[in-house]
Amino acid sequence: MSGSLNAYERDRWRTRARVRPNYSALTKAECWFECERCSIDKLEHFGVYLCGHVDKVLIFYSSLQPRFHVSERLPAEMWKTEFHSIALAKRGLEKTQRQGVEELISAMPCNFDHTSLFIILQKHTLVHRMNDSFSCLGWFSPGQVFVLDEYCARYGVRGCHRHLCYLKDLMDFSDNNALVDPTLLHYSYAFCASHVHGNRPDGMGTVTEQEKEEFEEIRSRLLTLLEKQITHFRYCFPFGRPEGALKATLSLLERVLMKDITTPVPPEEMRKIVQKCLEKAALINYSQLTEYAQIEADNSQASPEKRLEDMIRLGELCMEVLQQNDEHHSEAFSWWPEAMGEHAETFLSLYTVDMDAALVIQPQDSWDSFPLFQLLNNFLRTDPHLCNGTFHKHLQDLYIPLVVRYIDLMESSIAQSIHRGFEQETWQSVKTITNNLPSVPLPRVPNLPLNLPQMPSFSAPSWMGPLCDSTGQGINLPDIFNGSATSEDLFWKLDALQMFVMDLHWPEPEFAKHLEQRLKLMASDMMEACVKRTKAAFDAKMQKSCKSTDFRVPLSVCTMFNVLMDAKKQCSKLCVLDQGQEVEQQWQQYHSKIDVLIDEAFKEMISSLVSKFAAVLDGVLSKLSRYDEGTFFSSILSFTVKAAAKYVDVPKPGMDLADTYITFVRQNQDILRDRVSDEMYTEKIFDQWYNSLMKAVCAWLTDRLDQQLHVYQLKTLIKIVKKSYRDFRLQGVLDGTLNNKSYETVYNRLTIEEATAAVSAVDGLQGITMRDSDEEEG
Repeated sequence: MSGSLNAYERDRWRTRARVRPNYSALTKAECWFECERCSIDKLEHFGVYLCGHVDKVLIFYSSLQPRFHVSERLPAEMWKTEFHSIALAKRGLEKTQRQGVEELISAMPCNFDHTSLFIILQKHTLVHRMNDSFSCLGWFSPGQVFVLDEYCARYGVRGCHRHLCYLKDLMDFSDNNALVDPTLLHYSYAFCASHVHGNRPDGMGTVTEQEKEEFEEIRSRLLTLLEKQITHFRYCFPFGRPEGALKATLSLLERVLMKDITTPVPPEEMRKIVQKCLEKAALINYSQLTEYAQIEADNSQASPEKRLEDMIRLGELCMEVLQQNDEHHSEAFSWWPEAMGEHAETFLSLYTVDMDAALVIQPQDSWDSFPLFQLLNNFLRTDPHLCNGTFHKHLQDLYIPLVVRYIDLMESSIAQSIHRGFEQETWQSVKTITNNLPSVPLPRVPNLPLNLPQMPSFSAPSWMGPLCDSTGQGINLPDIFNGSATSEDLFWKLDALQMFVMDLHWPEPEFAKHLEQRLKLMASDMMEACVKRTKAAFDAKMQKSCKSTDFRVPLSVCTMFNVLMDAKKQCSKLCVLDQGQEVEQQWQQYHSKIDVLIDEAFKEMISSLVSKFAAVLDGVLSKLSRYDEGTFFSSILSFTVKAAAKYVDVPKPGMDLADTYITFVRQNQDILRDRVSDEMYTEKIFDQWYNSLMKAVCAWLTDRLDQQLHVYQLKTLIKIVKKSYRDFRLQGVLDGTLNNKSYETVYNRLTIEEATAAVSAVDGLQGITMRDSDEEEG
């Protein structure tokens, strides 16, 4: 080959690439890279770089030399003409530097150790490539791979040596927290292992003793690096990124643990290493979490409220960490699900220490820590690995005494409020502002002092506002009325207590069933006491009431009816066990006893009220009895009227008695209709009232079958019967009840008496008749 480049070589250089102007910014790793992209007619520009970087000339020259025969040297005149002018143009270049460049250019490439030079070349190439580590992850670009392959092929750099150096460089970057694709490490490690273990697929692999020693060092170092990355999996692979990297790291760890390329790693050995890494990870993650939450290790000087607040906030962060682990990293550890469960338990055990210390200093009978239980329990009970685990059971053991104590004090407080409330009850109807409390997360009850006999009454939480609004006794009243203040307070407390325990979602079935049964029994006992107190107050009120037509149903009596109705409704919710549970026969009998008690109280109260109405009617009928024929009072009245009629006009008896009674009926109907909240029970009262009215009139007329009624008696009865029939029909009493046998008997008798009076009486009945008439006044 001649000393100068022929046309073929010139075209080959020209087509391989072009040089960029800023040569002084190039690294040694880019020297051959840029030369590959340089055309021969621009080599003089590249000479500026050579003159300024004497230590890189060797790589540049060794990249050019294989283009010519190894035994031939380029004529000195060519290099002199090509680079001498460029070197002189380089300002600031000393003469000694120019001599060094010329010596390096004229050196023989075969006299250099290319194995060592390749280490430098590959390292600097990787350094340049890792300037954008997030996109490359340690992978060379296609052009860089081509250059490195070409170098190795020309100078006989061994592939095993190349990949061992590559592994070293990649691990150096990993140690400096740079992102390196574990798959790339896996490829290089597998290539080297196939040489060291002699299991090359082509059967032609060779390895030197030095490479074997380097491989064992790299294997040990790589094992340490992988364990570190698995231990810091939340920080090395945040949110599971790069995707699949953690799984590839575990796969590489399994490959590194293999004694040779064919013998698999025992699963138990792999599991132990992963378990050990995750145990360390739990401590690291919790330490980082407490540092992030700014919770000091020694905060004994903080107040109990502040400690509890910190534990709730730290608990939320712990749950967030465990949720992120499950969402982003659980798939990578899918072969060891129990290891992830143990990692979570270890992580929570560290939280247990701080939580126990915060709960110990809380005041006795303080319920502010219940939100912490709800927060943790709602998370743990939905996790299949943590539910009823070590931490979960410890949490239950901490709160079982607190829950039992809370229910004991609440039961005593409710019992005392019933006793005091009914003693001071005014029986004014109230309108509740909260019909139910399913959306209330937790009732913050007041702290109860230790002197239980002097326990304060229960008060509504501050976020609830006033428990109820009293309704006035005026005419314009709300449409819906409820029970008394004591009964509404009782039902609210029982419902709030049961909702509170229900919101705990106690995970242990037996204790949860015990809590529910105890609360249902408590509600049944409280309900029974409420019904009995209400019934006793009703009886006392009715005994004090008068029996004249001036009687009006007291508003307090209507409130008592509403109390029993509310108890009936609340009983089905507060006193009945869940249908999904096996209800014992004894429990069924106990619950049916409460239902029977309420029903019997209703019957007795309705019967007592109807008896009061009947007593008023008996008073009216007794006044009419004075006009019976043959009685002493009737004779006196007839004689007096006849004697006085000779001298003056004597006014005849009017309809005052009938009008008074009709007014009594209508006003009491309006009171019951407006004040009793349940229409069904109102209709029951009206039905029984109407039946008792007609039976009383029928019995009164039956006693006078052989007597003709006085005109005044007839007119009064016709008006009472007729108006009562129409009024009760307007109140919704059915025709079957209205047209009963007693009414038919009364109707027939009064019709006959009306016909008789029309013939015998001088003035007749003055338009009063049993026949229906649209012109008749109301």
